Amino acid sequence: MLSGGFSPISAVRVWHAGVYTPVCLRSMALYGAPVWVGALTRPNVAALHRVQRVMAVRVVRAYRTVSHEAACVLAGTPPWELDAQVLAEAYHQRARDRSRGTSPDRDRVDSWRRSARSSLFHRWRQRLSEPVAGLRTVEAIRPLLMEWVDRRHGSLTFRLVQILSGHGCFGRYLCHIVGREPTATCHHCSRVEDTADHTLMECPAWISERSQLIRVVGADLSLPAVVQAMVGSERAWQAVADFSERVILQKEAAERVREDDPSSAPLRRRRLGRRQRAYARDLPPQ
Repeated sequence: MLSGGFSPISAVRVWHAGVYTPVCLRSMALYGAPVWVGALTRPNVAALHRVQRVMAVRVVRAYRTVSHEAACVLAGTPPWELDAQVLAEAYHQRARDRSRGTSPDRDRVDSWRRSARSSLFHRWRQRLSEPVAGLRTVEAIRPLLMEWVDRRHGSLTFRLVQILSGHGCFGRYLCHIVGREPTATCHHCSRVEDTADHTLMECPAWISERSQLIRVVGADLSLPAVVQAMVGSERAWQAVADFSERVILQKEAAERVREDDPSSAPLRRRRLGRRQRAYARDLPPQ
């Protein structure tokens, strides 16, 4: 617990309340980092990850099932425990200078900041070399991590993030992760497994949309190549976003048809939320 009764873990409460921006939440979570970072335990780190994952998932408009590592990479936010380590090191460096009676000039402070940022990204990149989850997303962005974070163009949309994360309107996700489909088969071409890569590179249902994308980003539609093109060009980023929007919209429409089909498997049918169920109970009998 930090001074004033605030702890990093309580940050999730204010985030859910919609009171603070991600920048404010990070500042709150890392408050007093030089004091507590050396005492971090595995449960502490896990708690920080839970908070940061909630934030990152919302920032990038991803499904809640996206992992902490993938969500943070997409959002461009280093793990907070690494951030805390670098902040603590910079603080102690400055404290040592002050104890010697010297006051660093602006150039020296700027040099510390550049060094700290470089160190942070180095540690983050090392951490991402062995991801626990979100392997496909992490492996695509990791080689261009700093370029991804520092880019001046391109925003993430709900449907673009589905293509980048693999969590969305894909048979594999709907079957194996959320249990909404009996099989992972692609409903648009009957392939054995419908994945984000299958949608992006192979499914014949999207030949027209894919040809427009290839004209901008090139023939290599593997996710690492696509990410490299997106980082390098605003036009390429927009082309991938447009492809994602057009294709996923059609996949979502087809999924809604299956949900409304009375002959479909029960697990595939549309699930009513609590308010919808309560409203349905109040309707007069037909």
